[in-house]
Amino acid sequence: MRRLAARGAAGDAREVAAPAADGWDSAQARSPSPWRLIGLCAIWDTGVFLPSAAWNGVSSGVERRRLNEAKKLSSVQEVQLKRFEVTRPQGLGNKERGRVPRMARQPAPPWVHAAFLFCLLSLGGAIEIPMDPSIQNELTQPPTITKQSVKDHIVDPRDNILIECEAKGNPAPSFHWTRNSRFFNIAKDPRVSMRRRSGTLVIDFRSGGRPEEYEGEYQCFARNKFGTALSNRIRLQVSKSPLWPKENLDPVVVQEGAPLTLQCNPPPGLPSPVIFWMSSSMEPIAQDKRVSQGHNGDLYFSNVMLQDMQTDYSCNARFHFTHTIQQKNPFTLKVLTNHPYNDSSLRNHPDMYSARGVAERTPSFMYPQGTASSQMVLRGMDLLLECIASGVPTPDIAWYKKGGDLPSDKAKFENFNKALRITNVSEEDSGEYFCLASNKMGSIRHTISVRVKAAPYWLDEPKNLILAPGEDGRLVCRANGNPKPTVQWMVNGEPLQSAPPNPNREVAGDTIIFRDTQISSRAVYQCNTSNEHGYLLANAFVSVLDVPPRMLSPRNQLIRVILYNRTRLDCPFFGSPIPTLRWFKNGQGSNLDGGNYHVYENGSLEIKMIRKEDQGIYTCVATNILGKAENQVRLEVKDPTRIYRMPEDQVAKRGTTVQLECRVKHDPSLKLTVSWLKDDEPLYIGNRMKKEDDSLTIFGVAERDQGSYTCVASTELDQDLAKAYLTVLADQATPTNRLAALPKGRPDRPRDLELTDLAERSVRLTWIPGDDNNSPITDYVVQFEEDQFQPGVWHDHSKYPGSVNSAVLRLSPYVNYQFRVIAINEVGSSHPSLPSERYRTSGAPPESNPGDVKGEGTRKNNMEITWTPMNATSAFGPNLRYIVKWRRRETREAWNNVTVWGSRYVVGQTPVYVPYEIRVQAENDFGKGPEPESVIGYSGEDYPRAAPTEVKVRVMNSTAISLQWNRVYSDTVQGQLREYRAYYWRESSLLKNLWVSQKRQQASFPGDRLRGVVSRLFPYSNYKLEMVVVNGRGDGPRSETKEFTTPEGVPSAPRRFRVRQPNLETINLEWDHPEHPNGIMLGYTLKYVAFNGTKVGKQIVENFSPNQTKFTVQRTDPVSRYRFTLSARTQVGSGEAVTEESPAPPNEATPTAAYTNNQADIATQGWFIGLMCAIALLVLILLIVCFIKRSRGGKYPVREKKDVPLGPEDPKEEDGSFDYSDEDNKPLQGSQTSLDGTIKQQESDDSLVDYGEGGEGQFNEDGSFIGQYTVKKDKDETEGNESSEATSPVNAIYSLA
Repeated sequence: MRRLAARGAAGDAREVAAPAADGWDSAQARSPSPWRLIGLCAIWDTGVFLPSAAWNGVSSGVERRRLNEAKKLSSVQEVQLKRFEVTRPQGLGNKERGRVPRMARQPAPPWVHAAFLFCLLSLGGAIEIPMDPSIQNELTQPPTITKQSVKDHIVDPRDNILIECEAKGNPAPSFHWTRNSRFFNIAKDPRVSMRRRSGTLVIDFRSGGRPEEYEGEYQCFARNKFGTALSNRIRLQVSKSPLWPKENLDPVVVQEGAPLTLQCNPPPGLPSPVIFWMSSSMEPIAQDKRVSQGHNGDLYFSNVMLQDMQTDYSCNARFHFTHTIQQKNPFTLKVLTNHPYNDSSLRNHPDMYSARGVAERTPSFMYPQGTASSQMVLRGMDLLLECIASGVPTPDIAWYKKGGDLPSDKAKFENFNKALRITNVSEEDSGEYFCLASNKMGSIRHTISVRVKAAPYWLDEPKNLILAPGEDGRLVCRANGNPKPTVQWMVNGEPLQSAPPNPNREVAGDTIIFRDTQISSRAVYQCNTSNEHGYLLANAFVSVLDVPPRMLSPRNQLIRVILYNRTRLDCPFFGSPIPTLRWFKNGQGSNLDGGNYHVYENGSLEIKMIRKEDQGIYTCVATNILGKAENQVRLEVKDPTRIYRMPEDQVAKRGTTVQLECRVKHDPSLKLTVSWLKDDEPLYIGNRMKKEDDSLTIFGVAERDQGSYTCVASTELDQDLAKAYLTVLADQATPTNRLAALPKGRPDRPRDLELTDLAERSVRLTWIPGDDNNSPITDYVVQFEEDQFQPGVWHDHSKYPGSVNSAVLRLSPYVNYQFRVIAINEVGSSHPSLPSERYRTSGAPPESNPGDVKGEGTRKNNMEITWTPMNATSAFGPNLRYIVKWRRRETREAWNNVTVWGSRYVVGQTPVYVPYEIRVQAENDFGKGPEPESVIGYSGEDYPRAAPTEVKVRVMNSTAISLQWNRVYSDTVQGQLREYRAYYWRESSLLKNLWVSQKRQQASFPGDRLRGVVSRLFPYSNYKLEMVVVNGRGDGPRSETKEFTTPEGVPSAPRRFRVRQPNLETINLEWDHPEHPNGIMLGYTLKYVAFNGTKVGKQIVENFSPNQTKFTVQRTDPVSRYRFTLSARTQVGSGEAVTEESPAPPNEATPTAAYTNNQADIATQGWFIGLMCAIALLVLILLIVCFIKRSRGGKYPVREKKDVPLGPEDPKEEDGSFDYSDEDNKPLQGSQTSLDGTIKQQESDDSLVDYGEGGEGQFNEDGSFIGQYTVKKDKDETEGNESSEATSPVNAIYSLA
C-alpha cells in the first residue's frame, strides 16, 4: 500500500491500516492465486527473497521508494515469516533487516520473478492532490477534457451549429480541431469561430450557407506544454425531415374477417420520425388487440369488420427537430360483407363473427412471418420483440423464454401483449424467446433467437497519475465487449508506436508501466478501445510533481479531552515526494511512536489513554528532500464529570414530599448542566417540583409521579448519568396484625456469588439472598459485564423468580464475563451484589452476520456500503472484521471483496445508478460466519440527462393551467425518478405600467406522471414555464420554454378601506386600488345598510368609476350605525369584498343619552330657538288662565258640553262638575324614545288632539285654547279623571313636538 500524499483525519485505525482480505483482488491488479502472491510480496518486502544479480538494482530501487510506514501483515504472511525466522523491521523507513537464511541467496525460479514484478506494480500508486484551491492553482497540470458534445451530434438546420469542447489545465490549454481526420482551419471560414477561453466551435448561418456542407467527423485537441488531450470523434449530422412522396391511393377492398396491413413507409428522416395513425379529420384511430400499430409504423388488422370503413386511415410522421407533422394521403377501406347492415347490437353479441356470417379460422402471423427469426441487440439497450397475428376470433398473444422465465424486473408487455420489451439488456438475456398466438380454433408459435452483443464498456478506465520524481506507477485500460475490443494506446494524440522512445515506460497489453519517472515523463495518454459496435476513448495524464511539504490544517489548534479517554491529534499534510511525518511533545524529546502513542498512515497521532502528564503542545513535522513544514496542536486534559452521590430508589406515600439527590463533581473550567429525565423522556418541571443544582424535590407526590428518574450531568466534553425508581403507594387500610405493621424496605444485596459447572457455552451462578426487609423478594436480575467492547457497562442477562438462588447461564463464545445479581421486591431494587470472578469462554466463528446492510451512493461515481456492527456477545472471537463483497446485479462477473474493520466501505468508480448485489460477512480469527444473504444497493445518482418533451399547456381558468408531457426514457434519469417539476414565472401583466415580480416558482408532480395542474396563478398575465426531471441528485436539463397567458379574473379586495365620521350628519369613505387588478377595472360596488342592535334597514347599492376612491354618505338616522361592503369588479365579475362599520356614537348603549346629544345639536339652530320661545309664551298664557279659573272656585259645569252623559258610577255626578287638579308639577309619565329618535308616549298619555271632534286644537291670537273639551273617544268614561293630565302644559308641549 502506498501512503497518499494528501493526508486527512482517518477513521478507525484498524480500518486504515488493515490490508484487503484478498490482497490483489482489485480493479488495478488481479491474480488467479492472490494468497500465494500476497505471501510472496510480504516475504519479499521483509527481505527474505532476493533475486539474482540482475534484479539487485531494481530491488534496491524498490527499497529506496518503500513506504514510510509499517505494513500490517495477515495471519498467512505472519506464518510464512515465522517459517523463515525473519524479524520485522523496527520503526518507519528502517532499512535494517533481520537475519536472512542462506536459501534466500540462491537464484529464484522464473515464477518468482513474475511474482516480484506483480508486487512491484502493486506498490505503484498516485499522489492525491488535496482539494485546497491554493494548492490546485499552484500546481502545473496537463490538459483534461471537461465537456464535449455527444458522439452522434444531430443539429437543427434552422439553428447555428454548436460543437462543444472545454478543457482545464495549468497553464490554460489552447485548442484546435480536425475534420474527417484532417486539420480544420477555422481562420479560413468566416462562418466558423471559437469561443473565448474554450474550444467550442460556433458555425453561424445568419449570413447564409448550407448546414449540410459542414457534416463530417470532428475531433478537438486541447494542448499545453505538458501534453495534449483529445475529445471523442464527434459525428456531426444535420437533421432531415423530407416530404412524403406524392401518390394516389386506390380504395382498399377487403372481405370482412380477412386480415389487412396498411403500410406507412415514412420518408427516411434523421432522426427517425415518430409514427402515428389518424383519420383525415385528425381523429386518432382507436387501437385494441384487433387493430394496432406495429413497431415499423404499419397498421395491422387481425380481422376486418364492417365498422372499420366508417373512417379513413392516414399515416402521420412527426419529426423531432423541426417539430413538424407530415401526413400521408389517407387509405379508404371498402369492406365486402355477407351482412350489409352494420347493426351495432351485434358488437356485443357473444358470437359476433358467426352472427355476421364471418367464418372462423386459426391464427397466422402477419409479423414476423414464418416460424422462426433472429434478432441482435446491444448490451444496455432495450430489446423489443413483436408478434402480430391474424385470425377469427382475434388471437391472444403470450410470451415465453425457452429454458427459463422472463426477467420480471425488466420485462414489460406493450401493444396489447403483441410486443415484449426488455430494458437494459445484459448477456444473460440472450436465448430463444417464442410468442404463442391462440384462439378457440387453435394456436401457432414463432421462435425468436436473441443474440446480445456489446459495444466496449469499461472495466478499468485509466485514471490520471500524479507521481513524485523517481516513483513508479501504471496506467490500466481494461474494457470488455462482444466481440472482445482491441486496445490502442496514444500519447499526446499520436500513436504510441510513433512516439519518441522512453526508457522509463513499458507497454504490457492494456497496461503501461512507469519506472523511475522524471519531470520529462509528463504527458497525456489516450486509450482507445473499439470493436465493430463502437469505441471508448479515455484521456489520462501522467504528471510528475516536486512540492515541498506544507500543512493543510489550521495552525495552533486547541484540543480538549477528558482524562483517561482515547484521543487523536490530526495533522494533514501534502508534499511530493511523499514527506515523512514525525511528532514531538513540547518541542523536545524523540519521535512519538510506540507505547501509549500510535502514528497512523494519514499523519494522525493517537494517544491511547490520556493522563495528566500528556497535557502540552504537540508538534508534527513533515519532511522530504525539498524541505519541511510543521504545525502545532495544544492538548488540554480535563477532569471527568462524575455523579458521586446518586439518587436512590424510593417508596413514598401519595401526598408526601420526595427529594432525589444528584451531586456532581466536574472540571471547574467546563460549564456544567444538570437535567432530569422521567422514564427516559425530558422531565417537565411543574409547580409541584423544584430543581436545584444537587437535587430534585417533588411536593405532593401523586400516582403519575411514579417511574424512573435519571439525573444527567453534562459538559461540552462528556456526561454522566444515574437512575433511580420512585414507587408511589396508595393510602392503605390499618394493618390487621403486628407483622403487617412492620415497615417494609428494599431487599439487601445478594452476596457470595460463585461460578460452578464451567462449560464452553454455559456456567452455573449461585448466590446467597440478602434480607428481604419485610417484603418478599419477587425476582432476581442477573447482569453481566465484558471488558473488550464496553468495559464497565453492565447489561441485563436474564431474570429469575425470587424463590431460586442458582441458575445455569447461557454464554456466548469469546466473552470475558463478570456477573452480579440484583434482588427486587414490591418496594424496589437492591443495590447490585459484588461482582463475581471473571470467566472467559472459548472462541468460535461468528454464527450471525451484521444487520441493516445498505448500499447507497454519496456521489455519482461511488456506493457507500454500511451496516450495523455486531456487539461483544455476537463477535465470538478476537479481531472481529467484516468481509464486504459486491458485484453488478445484472452481470455474472466475479465478486469484488475487501476486509473492513469498521462499519462502512466506499466503492469507488461505479457507473451511475446501477444495482449491486452486496454481502457483508462477519469473520474473526476462528473463522467466517454463515454465508450472508444478498442485499440490493445502488450506486450514486447523477443529474438527469433529458428533459420532458412535448410539453403541452392548457389554460383551465384565470388562475390554473393543466400540463401534459411525454415521459423521459428511464436510462436518461440516471437515478430514481422522484418527480417531474415545473418552474414557472410571471413574465409581465397585460395591464400597462404594472410591475410584477418575476420570482421563479415551482410545482412538483411526484412519481412517473404524465400530467398535472399548476394553480394559484395571477390572472391576466403572461407566464413562462419550463419542465425538468428530478432524481435524488437534483434537477435535469430544462425543457423548451413554454409561454401562456392567463385570462382576466376578478380583482383582489380594495386596499386600506377607511371609514371616518366627522359629525352625525356625514360619513366619509376612502380606499385604495386593489393590489392585484387581475384585469381591466370597470369600477367599484359599494353596499351599505343601517343597523341598530338586531334591527337592520334597507340595503343601498352604489356603483363608482374605476378612478373614484372617495365617497360621502349623508346620514338619515343620527342614532343608527352603518355597515359598508366594498368590492372592485372587472368584466368577469366582482372580486373579494372588504367590510367596515361606522364608528359607534358615544354612550350608544343608552338611547336617552343619544337623544339628548341630538337635541343639544339641534338647540344651536335659530329656527329651533324661535319655536321654543313661542311655545314658552303659550305655556305662560295657559298657566295664567288656569290660575284665574282656579282662583274663582275650582269647579265649573261641563256636563252640557259632553257628547255622552256621565254614568251613574261617576263619582262627580252630584253637582255635574269635577275637580281640576293641579298636576303642573307632576313628572312626565311613560315617555320613551323610539328607534328613530322621536318621543313616543305610553298608551295612558293624552294629548290635546284627543279632545274635540277629532280636529287639532287651535289657539287664538291671544294664546287662549278654543278647541272643545270632549271625552276621549277611545277611552272608557271611567278614565275621565285621568284625562285631566292633558291639561298639563308640559304634555301639550310634547304633543305639539
